Amino acid sequence: MTDKPSVLFVCVHNAGRSQMAAAWLRHLAGDTVEVRSAGSAPADQINPAAVDAMREVGIDITDQTPARLTRETAEASDVIITMGCGDACPVFPGRRYEDWKLTDPAGQPLDVVRQVRDDIRTRVVELLASLERTR
Repeated sequence: MTDKPSVLFVCVHNAGRSQMAAAWLRHLAGDTVEVRSAGSAPADQINPAAVDAMREVGIDITDQTPARLTRETAEASDVIITMGCGDACPVFPGRRYEDWKLTDPAGQPLDVVRQVRDDIRTRVVELLASLERTR
């Protein structure tokens, strides 16, 4: 891993969980980590409930757009965090993988999305600490 590790967050639609995780890591790590997110079947837009939940904690994700997971993006990442994409997420040798079991916020009320947001924040804090230990 380089001095500036790269992390890729992947979920199916790249509209909720992976976008919130990427936003938390950007917010908490600043420019010390290269942050990417993608989906195996990206949606047309970010989940509005995810936007609202992140806005509540002072993080704006309205400028983000769901992106398709590509081989190049995965190969360029040191750490790949999957969130419910199952077999649609490719595995590349030499990469660190984690699979975060998280509720899919799609179609959920804001109270549930807040819980997902807070769970993701806790996991991102732990991820960031582990990245700092391996530098």
